[in-house]
Amino acid sequence: MTELAELLRLGEAALWQGALVFLRVGAMAAVLPGFGGEAVPMRVRLTLALAFTAIVGPAVPAPASAEPELGVFLRYLATETLAGLALGLGVRLLVLALQTAGSIAANVTSLSQLLGGAQAEPLPAIGQVLTIGGLALAMMAGLHVRLAELMILSYTILPAGLFPEAAVMSDWGVAQVAGAFWLAFTLAAPFVMLSMLYNLTLGAINKAMPQLMVAFVGAPVITLGGLALLAASAPLMLSVWLEALHLFLGNPAAAR
Repeated sequence: MTELAELLRLGEAALWQGALVFLRVGAMAAVLPGFGGEAVPMRVRLTLALAFTAIVGPAVPAPASAEPELGVFLRYLATETLAGLALGLGVRLLVLALQTAGSIAANVTSLSQLLGGAQAEPLPAIGQVLTIGGLALAMMAGLHVRLAELMILSYTILPAGLFPEAAVMSDWGVAQVAGAFWLAFTLAAPFVMLSMLYNLTLGAINKAMPQLMVAFVGAPVITLGGLALLAASAPLMLSVWLEALHLFLGNPAAAR
């Protein structure tokens, strides 16, 4: 009976720790790209969250309070959910940066209407291609392993049961959003330069020959140029994006 009571006590402590880990991991997995997308069924998302919990749980320190009390649980519910959402949204911002870069590139090359509704979130063609390619490349590079490492690392950056300082979280969030927009414009810079050269050339031709319908002549040129530039620059764009993703996963507290 003594051994059974000790086993039950250990089981209760393990379930308590697993529940607290699931609060952070579940909140993070709900917004992660690829794992928490709208196209992923809810049962699959729950299974992935439980799988991440089983991996992360044994690697994190035990909670300070080992008693499953209601007040303690409510405090952990708030702190762990906040920590998981913050880290998950940080990863999500990188995918939004890729989508924003595709939208910028599509708008400046007149490709914003082609294949715009292929996902639950309407995206232009270039954004669709870059997003799917980036997520596929990240999965091939072991995104699930890096995410598990990030979840374990998060307990060092954001200790369980403690609310982070509001000023620190605000500065971190602003830095992440600014870094995402900087990354998006950096990735779309070749298309912006192509559009600027195209419009300057079109304006010069229109000035020299006002009777020529330059819009009908230039539309196929900018479309072909945009597609050719996408084929040439997409590998470099995705490699730069993947490096930014790995930098965030390795040190989420640093500003981009």
